[in-house]
Amino acid sequence: MLVLETPRLLLRRLTLDDAEFIFRLVNDPSWLQFIGDKNVRNLEDARRYLREGPLDMYHRYGHGMYRVEERDSDTSIGMCGLIKRDTLPDVDVGYAFLPESRGKGYAYEAASAVLAHGNRQFGMRRIVAIVTPSNAASIRVLEKAGMKFERLLELTPGDPVNLFAREWPV
Repeated sequence: MLVLETPRLLLRRLTLDDAEFIFRLVNDPSWLQFIGDKNVRNLEDARRYLREGPLDMYHRYGHGMYRVEERDSDTSIGMCGLIKRDTLPDVDVGYAFLPESRGKGYAYEAASAVLAHGNRQFGMRRIVAIVTPSNAASIRVLEKAGMKFERLLELTPGDPVNLFAREWPV
């Protein structure tokens, strides 16, 4: 199901058919470094990740992570979307892209569209993002998308993250 379109990208809901793509994405070294190990070791694990993550979030909240495709080639290049975590009071924007798709402005394009979608479609007045302090590229994307650094916080002891936020007037 198509959710968003940008000049270069299509954002669609993930399905169980995306298990192979998810397996590749969540085992990318940058994902493991900056997001963490999701224990996806095979395609069945990838389907479990999809069922318990994005698919459950669509059912519960009407939003979640979306598969990002290049508009011209229909090639899956990453994912981006809105996540509701138990550890944060606000919904947060998240994204990850395959190595060959980084550095092309796709993360900014997708994140900007998702932020606007959260505000327009779901009436969200505040959306946050968490990012590892050493992830300079992701910090640049958030700042370019209009998010502002608020503070350092620890969602898990000994693992600090930067909290960014974007707010819209009422």
